[in-house]
Amino acid sequence: MRVAVYYNNNDIRIEERPIPKISGGELLVKVAASGICGSDVMEWYRIKKAPLVLGHEIAGEIAEAGDGVARSLFKSYRDRYKKGDRVFVSHHVPCNTCRYCLNGNHSVCDTLRKTNFDPGGFSEYIRVPEINVDRGVFLLPDTVSFEEGSFIEPLACVLRGLKKSNMREGQRVLIIGSGISGLLFVQMSLALGAGRIIAADINDYRLKAAVRFGADAIINAKEDVPSKLRQVNDGLLADLVVICTGAPAAIAQALQSVDRGGTVLFFAPAEPGVNIQIPLWDIWRNGIMMTTSYAGAPSDIAAAIEMLAARRLNVTDMITHRLNLTETGLGFQLVARAQDSIKVIIEPNK
Repeated sequence: MRVAVYYNNNDIRIEERPIPKISGGELLVKVAASGICGSDVMEWYRIKKAPLVLGHEIAGEIAEAGDGVARSLFKSYRDRYKKGDRVFVSHHVPCNTCRYCLNGNHSVCDTLRKTNFDPGGFSEYIRVPEINVDRGVFLLPDTVSFEEGSFIEPLACVLRGLKKSNMREGQRVLIIGSGISGLLFVQMSLALGAGRIIAADINDYRLKAAVRFGADAIINAKEDVPSKLRQVNDGLLADLVVICTGAPAAIAQALQSVDRGGTVLFFAPAEPGVNIQIPLWDIWRNGIMMTTSYAGAPSDIAAAIEMLAARRLNVTDMITHRLNLTETGLGFQLVARAQDSIKVIIEPNK
């Protein structure tokens, strides 16, 4: 089979590898759609592990089921899946039994940080280990296409972020960074009843996209964001500020843009070693909550699938590029450049 191997953002090589062989309890999945995530092009994060096959936002079809998956004496995951099933596959899965999982913190579970499918979503086929089959494979509803299925993982991350930030109906939400994550926050905030949604970015292309996908107002982040926010938000700051970029300037803007009693969600990471100054007096005096969010738990994935199946948001129109596997290098350049693309989908078997 063909795989797209990452060496750096400007060096993605198409190589040949054997189709993975599966063992009992495992699945072989033919990848239909694999999204390029913003984290895939974080070169400071990826380069130390290169060369490797990336791609974790995938949907596809079961090509082969290992012994015990299609038949079993017991009702379990083993008899839920068969050849031909359309599925979403989660790359990281939690143990569900450690102290972190039992406290609802699945995304910091040691097992979640160690698990993955083989070799990665930018390939024609992946092997799904038994633990991922057990708790990371979800059947796609008939109403959810493979393309839409590739949004399940990032949408689950967004849902978890909104849950952790305790977003409520009627709140005024500022989203700083209008890439794919920011736009998913726009749509989910709209679907969950936000009172007003304001999007900020330094890129006009993405700001126009934010309006198309439901933002009530936009702000060019090169300007004074807190001041502009008051102008478009009835003189008020935001009840919830979501940071979808790791730029230190954006973090500083966010801390100045949250209203008394509001919440700041740190969704995108900054590079290791980047420290920020926090106006602790203002945070304390004004009752500001700050929280972070990473990844999504199985329950978030299930909720994301339900949202897509119910047509609560429009992700198909976010896709700006559909590329075949040999064009993966172009896809990485588009996402890394962050200028004229929103969602780039790789279709490995086309």
